[in-house]
Amino acid sequence: MVAPIYIELALAISVGLFATWLVSRAGDSSAAAFSLTNHVTTLLLMLFRIVGAGISVSVANRIGAGDRDGASAIARNCFAAAVWSGAVVALVVVFAAEPLLRLMRAPPDALPLATAFMQAMAVAVLLDALNTTLASVLRANLFVRDTLKVFVIANCVQAALAYWWVPRFGLPGYAAAVTVAAFLALCLHLLFSRVRLGFVPRLRHRARDWWHVDLNVLRPVLHVGIPAAAENVAYRLAFMVSVAVAGSLGGDALATQAYVLQINYGVLLSSLAIGLGVEIIVGHMIGARHFKSARQLVPRALALGMLAGALVAALVAVFGRQILSVFTQNPTIIATGAMLMWCNVLLEPGRSFNLIVINALRAAGDTRFPVLAGAGSMLVVLAGGAWFLCDVVGLGLLGVWIAYIADEWLRGLVMWWRWKSLAWVPYARATVRRGRVTKAASVR
Repeated sequence: MVAPIYIELALAISVGLFATWLVSRAGDSSAAAFSLTNHVTTLLLMLFRIVGAGISVSVANRIGAGDRDGASAIARNCFAAAVWSGAVVALVVVFAAEPLLRLMRAPPDALPLATAFMQAMAVAVLLDALNTTLASVLRANLFVRDTLKVFVIANCVQAALAYWWVPRFGLPGYAAAVTVAAFLALCLHLLFSRVRLGFVPRLRHRARDWWHVDLNVLRPVLHVGIPAAAENVAYRLAFMVSVAVAGSLGGDALATQAYVLQINYGVLLSSLAIGLGVEIIVGHMIGARHFKSARQLVPRALALGMLAGALVAALVAVFGRQILSVFTQNPTIIATGAMLMWCNVLLEPGRSFNLIVINALRAAGDTRFPVLAGAGSMLVVLAGGAWFLCDVVGLGLLGVWIAYIADEWLRGLVMWWRWKSLAWVPYARATVRRGRVTKAASVR
């Protein structure tokens, strides 16, 4: 389960690093614009995450309970919801790109580049919403190798087109490469959905399945998705404050943050892959009422994720200057970035708590606590701490990273206490009861 997810994520991050390298060849301003646009579009996609965050858990719960028809009904409705939410986000990207980037305090030299790039990404944003939905459904049905095949093909096409188009057309060329690859991925996801899940003919996406949403069917998805999306929105808003703080330090600081964050995506791969795998497996266990097995699985997964994260972060930090020199020759960026990579050795074990334990809580039906417990830390420690330590104390980007470390560890330890206290068990039982009621209603 974890290995295909890990390979899929590793490939996606490798393509992201390759794209950052391509863009950086046009200058640090282009790299800053690239990073800033990605942050904004990720925040906008939170609208889709309201549905997307609950797909894997809800489908896995239904499969674990033996309700295949209920799982396919959820999949169809989530796909239609992704069409609507993706279209809304795409329109926002087209018509509100410049105001959003100004709100993020984009440096003057990066603003025109970022605006054009963001608008060019509109269609890719819509396609991303559809692809994420179909991939989540296939993973929840344990067809992780199929999603891996799609990612390999689509990302190879994206990398090849980007290598060809970015030197000629700049950031809009990269947007075109992403769009073509995303359309290819959608075609492949639809094909695998039809072949693998064809035991439910209605899942073969009749015209009505592209737009019709039944809120009654989506209720269990929204039960998981709304709190999960609220948590992600809270984090993204707090994180965007830290990006704006970095942007106020100038183009070099924003480019430094962009390079280090992109490299750091490769560091968190292990914890992220384990977290996604744990979410699906725990979802199946809860649906089958195997609560004890779920309780025993999470500590082992967490220990593995923390160890892997710390070791990889340390290895990357040792070669930090050499890695950064691939993207830039600016000595200030290299020196500051190398220092931040050593901070990641403390950051990554704390992040493992939030990538693994929160996913387990969500899969068990305990969806509100992570939002309520984490919002305060995100607001005060992450956003407030980044501003205070950077602007008031004068620590610059080091202050931003100290805020990242403190927030991840504080939230992580609180989530670990929640899991160990077994406070999630009543929510797991309620999830099973809701599944029985839904299945009985569908039978009638």
